[in-house]
Amino acid sequence: MKITATIITQDEERNIARAIESLRCCDEILIVDSGSTDRTVELAKNLGARVVEAGWRGFAGQKNWAAEQASHDWVLSLDADEALSEALEAEIWSLKKSGPRFDAYTMPRLARYLGRWIYHSGWYPDRKVRLYHRSKARWVGDFVHESVKPQGTVGHLESNILHFTCDSLSEHLRTLDRYTTLAAQELAANKVQVPLWSLILDPPWNFVRAYVFQRGFMDGLEGLIISYMAAFYTFLKYSKARNMS
Repeated sequence: MKITATIITQDEERNIARAIESLRCCDEILIVDSGSTDRTVELAKNLGARVVEAGWRGFAGQKNWAAEQASHDWVLSLDADEALSEALEAEIWSLKKSGPRFDAYTMPRLARYLGRWIYHSGWYPDRKVRLYHRSKARWVGDFVHESVKPQGTVGHLESNILHFTCDSLSEHLRTLDRYTTLAAQELAANKVQVPLWSLILDPPWNFVRAYVFQRGFMDGLEGLIISYMAAFYTFLKYSKARNMS
């Protein structure tokens, strides 16, 4: 079982070294870069990664193209702001030794937000399929929140991908603005109508769900901020979608 790790990048010099250095269990590290103007490509090459430059195809399209360029059929896909935990790396070593019993594997993802690991607020365990045989799975999602759609059997790993999200509220707001635009474009492209009552009621419901039912209050001040941002995300997404229709 040989594995190619794939990472799509654009201006990720802050994150790329951490991601690559966590991938010692992989037999190849492939970076697909779409026009970085910082030191992303230089750092990746210095760390032994193979770098391919390619135009932007959208999140799912870019990740599928990266899998097609891999030297091995097994693909471990990471985002640049993610890394394998040491426990997950050891689990993958063990899987390689014993041999795969499934066509794809999920793993939980643990997020670090404003300097704190988030175990509630709807953010954990946030299981994702990230290790898969490329003949049995593909990325789907044209605009935002892309995910792997397996066509074969799915197993589960128990250790965490580490997701290093926002270090500041300003960064979170910039990210939220970008992703709500993509999400609104997806709604508009699919001709989904957003009624006014959804714009009024869904944001406060999302706050209550994250803070109360998903126990965001146990994540301290950061949980309160995450819950508020969940409501604000919904409000912005729906407002932009209504404006596009």
